Amino acid sequence: MDESAFRQARDTMAPRPCAFEKAMLAGACACPLAARRNIAEREAVTCTSPSAREECAALCALLRQNSAFALKLTQVDAPLPHAKEMKLQCGGLQGVLRALAHSAVPGSAADAPEPDAGGGQSAADVRGLVEAAREKFGSLQNLPYSTIVQSVVAYQIRRRRSER
Repeated sequence: MDESAFRQARDTMAPRPCAFEKAMLAGACACPLAARRNIAEREAVTCTSPSAREECAALCALLRQNSAFALKLTQVDAPLPHAKEMKLQCGGLQGVLRALAHSAVPGSAADAPEPDAGGGQSAADVRGLVEAAREKFGSLQNLPYSTIVQSVVAYQIRRRRSER
């Protein structure tokens, strides 16, 4: 299947691509509203809720805008290389998770997301994370992006194993 045929099939089968598709395909997060689709030998993730997709896309755009300097981007709207997109999506979700955990009121520790067993943060439910951030900070624009960007910069993508 050539690239143009793939894109046409993808647009038909996945009309609302997930804003955090790369992070989901890498196993860094999940979402109850995500639906995986196999197209030829590739996999795509689509969102089953138009309103949730818009809110996640808004968060992704805000992460990109606020991380532009840290990622050394000259154009915010230009397509990103895979590694930078992974840092933005995975690191951004980890940063939102950490911002929620650090802003928790001492009496409401049950509402704060828990770190995963490996000591890192796990964004197991992207939709729940976005809703919790909106509720906690009033809107996605009010998130502490200076803290979140630190997680974007610190995120390390998995390196390829060398073949012997």
